[in-house]
Amino acid sequence: MNNLAYDTNPDGGDAAQQDVAAMSAMRPVPRISIQAFCETDSIAGPIERAGEDRRMAKAHLKVHMGGVATAIEFYQTAPTPNLIILESRSEPKALLQSLQELSEYCDPSSKVVIIGHYNDVGLYRELIRSGISEYVVAPISMVDIVSVISSLFVDPEAEPIGRSIAFIGAKGGVGSSTIAHNIAWSMSTLFSSEVMVADLDLAFGTANINFDQDPAQGIAEAVFAPERIDEVYLDRLLAQCAERLSLLAAPSTLDRVYDFDPEAFAQIIDTAQRSAPLLVLDVPHIWSGWSKNTLMKADDIVITATPELANLRNTKNLIDMLKKLRPNDGPPKLILNQAGVPKRPEISASDFAEPLGITPMAVIPFDPLLFGNASNNGRMLGEMDAKNPIVQIINDMSHVLTGRSEIKSRKKAGLGGLLGRLKRKK
Repeated sequence: MNNLAYDTNPDGGDAAQQDVAAMSAMRPVPRISIQAFCETDSIAGPIERAGEDRRMAKAHLKVHMGGVATAIEFYQTAPTPNLIILESRSEPKALLQSLQELSEYCDPSSKVVIIGHYNDVGLYRELIRSGISEYVVAPISMVDIVSVISSLFVDPEAEPIGRSIAFIGAKGGVGSSTIAHNIAWSMSTLFSSEVMVADLDLAFGTANINFDQDPAQGIAEAVFAPERIDEVYLDRLLAQCAERLSLLAAPSTLDRVYDFDPEAFAQIIDTAQRSAPLLVLDVPHIWSGWSKNTLMKADDIVITATPELANLRNTKNLIDMLKKLRPNDGPPKLILNQAGVPKRPEISASDFAEPLGITPMAVIPFDPLLFGNASNNGRMLGEMDAKNPIVQIINDMSHVLTGRSEIKSRKKAGLGGLLGRLKRKK
């Protein structure tokens, strides 16, 4: 069985892949107000799409049609925002005159970006001298817009933000948490990197069992006291599982109900990303406002599924939804777990992947002895049997998820009647 496909020397991708790579390197834009005044749909469209990107989630963006003249009229009776984006098809001299008029109504603290249609170095220099923050020549893309905004409002000297990787199962019991915990341990061990695991299943989380921990405090204290969350407070809640691996454990009790608003975990995750270069989010198999929000904002998503029809349906639903929520990000990674259960009818890896349009990152064979012994002893797979082939698969996935290697694409086999069966099941 070909368990994992990855390439340590990937070739360059197409423009769309390059855009995804560029976006993945950008930091989130802070909570700012942005108003854009556009003369053409070809400029308004990318700006509107930029506003829907997860890196712009905290910013408030409003697009108006009409260009500089509309902006002048608008700001005679309205305060100016943190950033004004103006499209102008005017010649350089006329543009400079209209901007001079606009400046009478602009707050000096507001930044202004001009999207023009003249590739003129002299105009660029004159605009910068007059206080314009940036001049961009049309046509532009959504990536260009986010990049310009990020360059203006994200401090390049700021501390780096850790990468968040969210793990979720296509169904309950598919082993998503176990794989998440083992990959976190592998990344901390292989790369000598600080890794934090956050168990978001407050009622039934298993991270404390898998890591043999019984902390008195954990993630519940943070989520129920958001006003206290900072890096110092978060550090007090962490349990140390290994030299470079820490855990925000779930209470795993039913003493209270865990109904949260969509932003309940946002501050915890933001703070955790400032504390560790790698953050593993163990997301339970539920669909709620906060789980949807957590997945939408994660840097990478890993779906674990077993090779069965219901798992395929759920995985496809997840991928389709995430594509809508994250249009400027690559697709989730897929792990097929528990492959080869004796006497169980299964869908082949190629047939499972076909309707999803993605290559599985790994296919992990069914090995109840290895996983059972590790779970019962509160140890990771690599601690139980470092030379086991499944441990090598876990290590290889750690390389993929930290950008040290890539998944190879393969030709996809035919599906036969599988899609028809899926449609009939709906």
